[in-house]
Amino acid sequence: MIWDFKTHKENTALLDDQGNGMTYGELLEEGEALAEKIPRRSLVFSFCKNAIGSVLGYTAFLNHDIVPVLLKPDLEEKLQKNLLKTYRPDYLWMEKEKAKKEFSGLKEIYAWRDWALFAADVPEEAVGLYPELALLLTTSGSTGSPKLVRQSYENIRANTESIATYLKLDETERPITTLPMNYTYGLSIINSHLYAGAAVLLTEKTLMDRGFWEFFKKENATSFGGVPYTYEILKKLRFLRMDLPSLRTMTQAGGKLSPELHKEFAEYAIEKGKHFVVMYGQTEATARMAYLPYEKSLEKYGSMGIAIPGGKFTLIDVDGKEITEPGMTGELVYEGKNVTLGYALDREDLAKGDERNGVLVTGDMAKMDSDGYFYIVGRKKRFLKIFGNRVNLDETERMVKEEFSELGCACAGVDDRMSVFITDGAKAEKIKKFLAEKTKLHPSAFQVKVIQEIPKNEAGKTLYSELEK
Repeated sequence: MIWDFKTHKENTALLDDQGNGMTYGELLEEGEALAEKIPRRSLVFSFCKNAIGSVLGYTAFLNHDIVPVLLKPDLEEKLQKNLLKTYRPDYLWMEKEKAKKEFSGLKEIYAWRDWALFAADVPEEAVGLYPELALLLTTSGSTGSPKLVRQSYENIRANTESIATYLKLDETERPITTLPMNYTYGLSIINSHLYAGAAVLLTEKTLMDRGFWEFFKKENATSFGGVPYTYEILKKLRFLRMDLPSLRTMTQAGGKLSPELHKEFAEYAIEKGKHFVVMYGQTEATARMAYLPYEKSLEKYGSMGIAIPGGKFTLIDVDGKEITEPGMTGELVYEGKNVTLGYALDREDLAKGDERNGVLVTGDMAKMDSDGYFYIVGRKKRFLKIFGNRVNLDETERMVKEEFSELGCACAGVDDRMSVFITDGAKAEKIKKFLAEKTKLHPSAFQVKVIQEIPKNEAGKTLYSELEK
């Protein structure tokens, strides 16, 4: 069991922007009714939204030994079919409207308001699940890979308790959702606040919607989380001039915030008596690995902070030796109980045990200052964080080449802006549109550049360093 809902039975647990609510007692009761319909250790595809029904399903599954795969509701049809075929879930939990459109003919097992549980048509006998496997998440990628991260019950408990501790969460908190719950950062906000007995304010509205801010003010939201892009949007919306007396805390993760923006929001928080907490995490570490205490937000702006309670960082050089000298760059390695079991590529992998043993080589290059605070300086592997989504450059390149087979193409870039280099200018707009549709990201994330030829070495490998110049 992850949460003990009996402790806060009378408290409001969930509240949506339509005025619907649910207490912890009701969440417990409804969760038990749902879980009774599913055998323990079943695999469920849960198509998530920031909605009461979505959180009800998720908490019921985790608290009753049922393993959910959290997916966004608007998955591309081809990827959705691929995931269903690859993982062969026993059940599906989704809004009835989605089922009606995309899954007609499935047997409905249980219904709660607009949500329902369906028996999936599993074509063959499914492989058993590893006893400690609790949850499966995508790697926040958008490029169609079926790879999932395997999280254990201990992973979730350890990270949830750690976050609640360093943020000093209690039942008076009222966080408002700004991120999808199938995304590790958005989910960690729900996990840690339910653990604290707080009221989670659920909305699908974005920061750009007037209704979001009306809901925020009406329900006295105390906190929100955002990726770097969120803070860029907030600045454009003149957030720093808004009057939000109920706001206590702003958190940031999902990629490196520019030092300038970090400094600006840290100064705002100090001036207004609020807390600004920059954090660092990966799906592979359940959610969070580091945080910058709000008291240090201005003094150490640009830093990702220190390891969370129960965690430890080391930096290693190219020979795998530990770096202890301040200012020296190395690859960041994390140790902690929140390091996940490993990846899955198909249903058979769900029977695997712990492949990481509490150690995660992050793939990020970092340095440490003389006070022990860490700063990310780059990435070792080829992926970017775009609007909080991790996008693999090699997979994106592969997709473009498959769709436009006659085209020379290479992908590079920085967080929130991918550069797609092509050799035929006539295809530029088509490629931008194709990538936006495939990844469900805004077209502004992609900058298409036309060059004469893709630079390669004598072995035929693309020289990405030349492109980045």
